[in-house]
Amino acid sequence: MKLKISSFFLLIATSLHAQQIKSIQLRPLQEKVFTSIVPLGTVLELSFDDLDADSKSYQYKIEHMTSDWKKSRMLTSQYIDGFDQNTILEVTNSFNTLQSYTHYRVQIPNTNSIITKSGNYLLSVLNDYDELIFSRRFVFYEREVIIGVSVERSRNTKTSNTQQTIQFSVNHPTLQINNPRQEIKVVILKNENWNEKITNLQPTFFKANQLQYTYTNKTNFWGDNEYYNFDTKFLRNRSLGIQLVEKKDVYHHYLYPENYNKYKKYTYFPDINGQFVIRTLEANDAETEADYAMMHFSLNAYQPFSGKEVYVYGAFNNFELTPENKMSFDSENNTYRASFLLKQGFYNYSFATVGEDKKVNLRTINGSFYETENQYTVLVYYQSFGDIYERVIGVGSGFLDQNR
Repeated sequence: MKLKISSFFLLIATSLHAQQIKSIQLRPLQEKVFTSIVPLGTVLELSFDDLDADSKSYQYKIEHMTSDWKKSRMLTSQYIDGFDQNTILEVTNSFNTLQSYTHYRVQIPNTNSIITKSGNYLLSVLNDYDELIFSRRFVFYEREVIIGVSVERSRNTKTSNTQQTIQFSVNHPTLQINNPRQEIKVVILKNENWNEKITNLQPTFFKANQLQYTYTNKTNFWGDNEYYNFDTKFLRNRSLGIQLVEKKDVYHHYLYPENYNKYKKYTYFPDINGQFVIRTLEANDAETEADYAMMHFSLNAYQPFSGKEVYVYGAFNNFELTPENKMSFDSENNTYRASFLLKQGFYNYSFATVGEDKKVNLRTINGSFYETENQYTVLVYYQSFGDIYERVIGVGSGFLDQNR
């Protein structure tokens, strides 16, 4: 009984501590892009902040995964030259900030962990007790095939104004594919969000050295809407999207309220598809000198959305639904509200609802339009007869061309 109670409190402590982990980024070291799907050999950098600011000893762990994100059959030595688990050594304390934090950084691969195979990978960060704090997905791919991607307005008359259709071809002039239906798997990913993907597709046409996927409905995605955004590069003054700034224990930034309108029409507004960039114009080093502000989100609605919970949604927390980014309804003002700490930077966000089916829905509040500028990524996995793992042999991307 004592063991069960101890384990219960340890689980709570771990969960609470995970909430203190902020600003997690896994991106290419040399490129200013929002992706962790990169060619084999590319150096990715994982960085994050711990608001406890007490210099804990964290370790990272690398695991090779299948195309459906289950642990692969390979031994560690078959995909890593070195060690799959190591201590994160680059640790720096924040400087001249109201919110103290410790900044952690590690490059993958590195001299201790050289990744030798393409494929899906899970990067986990563990504490001293070998307990999971958080994890992120990344993909290393080869350039064995060329993928052409086309994004078009849905041809289904019922969804032509609200959905987008993805069609693509896999060109393999130098790779022999004997049985495409068994050897090839494809995944279509929307806006680098692994919660929005389409799998289990078979080629619709076969040509010499080419596989075509020209579905009409099966590869349809909801267009959704452009993301909202705000910029906190200035901590003490208002900037893009900020209505009011107050200084308390930390700075509090109140965003302009958004208004729910079920008859909303599409308006083009450039976004970065839900991603975020850490930056500040008030210090030299954003990694350790950018401060945190309490961000206040609000959504005006006529009444609560029946049977649905509302969340602030974006890459700032890996498109996850947590108690922190859940909104509560203020019945006195008919407004949904949420507040949580975010590091200075430029952020995209949206509002998502979740009903009894537990599915995330961005359309309830924001609407869905075929014109929305989304980025789609097609990943091609290859496993020939006798192979023990799935290679990623190519990646292609595309977005809707509104001029077509």
